[in-house]
Amino acid sequence: MNTLYLTSDDVQQAASLLRQGKLVALPTETVYGLAADATQKGAVRAVYDAKGRPEAKPLNVLVDGMSMVETVCRDIPADAYRLADAFWPGPLTMILRGSGTLPPIVPAGGDTQGVRCPDHPAALAVIQTLGRPLACPSANLSGRPSPKTADGVLAQLGGRIAAVLDGGPCAVGMESTILDLTVTPYRILRQGGLGREEIQAVLGPGKLDNG
Repeated sequence: MNTLYLTSDDVQQAASLLRQGKLVALPTETVYGLAADATQKGAVRAVYDAKGRPEAKPLNVLVDGMSMVETVCRDIPADAYRLADAFWPGPLTMILRGSGTLPPIVPAGGDTQGVRCPDHPAALAVIQTLGRPLACPSANLSGRPSPKTADGVLAQLGGRIAAVLDGGPCAVGMESTILDLTVTPYRILRQGGLGREEIQAVLGPGKLDNG
């Protein structure tokens, strides 16, 4: 497979490829992600295959805001909206209850779904043009470093994916912070580009566990 090299002017082409069930690596502010239309089971399976990722590991999805979250999650707590208002677009992934509208392969058969709104104009433009959430783990081979440039993506996934959209180097350069909102108190599962203190300031006392 010949991997196409796209620029931020090629949003329509990137969305068209995704609509066809193909894989496109996209820039975010954290690291480059490997995107597939999250509503297409075959496309999502191709993400696992391209990365060499075990299908037992669930995939988070990229969205353009809470309205899109409402199409894939249920029983969304008010705190999720508060956090989105404060930190989205940005490096915060929230774990919520899945609504079962996405293929089971996305959450690896589980009942929760990770969601994030990326702070990168090219990624947001692709999501909005497609009109559907993107299954989008980091654009690396499983176990390898997450790439922060388009060239870094090509070094690992060139020939395995349809295209990479070059949006420049990632501004944050580390993965998002993952916050589980399905447990009480809420739990940070991965510390990333958003600090615990910032989350605590929005949620107020007693909402986060002591981990």
